[in-house]
Amino acid sequence: MDNKSRCAWVNDDPLYINYHDHEWGVPIHDDRLLFEFLILEGAQAGLSWITVLKKRDNYRKCFDHFDPKKIAQYNDKKIAELLNNPGIIRNRLKINAAVTNAKAYLQVKQEWGSFSDYIWHFVDGKPIKNHWKSIKQLPSKSAISDAMSKDLKKRGFKFVGSTICYAYMQAVGMVNDHIVDCFCYSS
Repeated sequence: MDNKSRCAWVNDDPLYINYHDHEWGVPIHDDRLLFEFLILEGAQAGLSWITVLKKRDNYRKCFDHFDPKKIAQYNDKKIAELLNNPGIIRNRLKINAAVTNAKAYLQVKQEWGSFSDYIWHFVDGKPIKNHWKSIKQLPSKSAISDAMSKDLKKRGFKFVGSTICYAYMQAVGMVNDHIVDCFCYSS
């Protein structure tokens, strides 16, 4: 590792360092990428993010680069194929949730015009910048992630509990939870 000051959750894995330095907390407004992160955060449930991060390229290949229109059409044969793929997390509930979420995503996009407009409305369209001095101060959920979770569930989404929603908000830059002495805090 270099001498940059980073959030304490980052280990010395180059993949993790790159993710922290260039992705985590960077605001995303691209609908496809927002959908990708929603699926991956759900896949992470009960696991560490590095586990998902190491499988992300495989997810992109076998989930049609997270094209929600294609995923919404997955049938039992495709799901069985995914369940036999060691390059992803082979959990039937999580794979079925990806299909369900693709359908719900398409409904939201039709209603709101873009998924970005919908998801970012929870933070009034701009990132929340927190001022944590220690990783121990980072919450696992918030009133906003509670509201987001409730609304997503009402719309039929799965694996979108408040903790998953908060991690999603951190990942896509809706909330900046870099600690104040991290070099990414001011980015």
